Amino acid sequence: MNSKINDKSILVSERAQSQIKKIREENSIPQNHGLRVSVKGGGCSGLTYNIEFDDVISSTDTIIEHSNLKIYVDGKSLFYLMGTELDFSDGLNGKGFIFNNPNAAKTCNCGESFSI
Repeated sequence: MNSKINDKSILVSERAQSQIKKIREENSIPQNHGLRVSVKGGGCSGLTYNIEFDDVISSTDTIIEHSNLKIYVDGKSLFYLMGTELDFSDGLNGKGFIFNNPNAAKTCNCGESFSI
């Protein structure tokens, strides 16, 4: 059974929401697709972040809603992502999504992997 968390266990900044909306429109991604956020093994620090649009919801997924955006997170990933803010930067240091994860004890210089 899917669970829905109303406490916004994963936050999405306005900049990230705007960029997600832009990507959805530019790629004609249907509104019924949510944003799957997950953590996988790999990267120079041990764990990597993954985001993609997905229309398949597993019975063990948690669904988090932000405005018109649904975020799907599997249980294992939610453990690592609780309290994380997904942000977006297009500054001088590069363009892309940023995970501000309070659970990460160490991150690599590129910001795409972390360890607990």
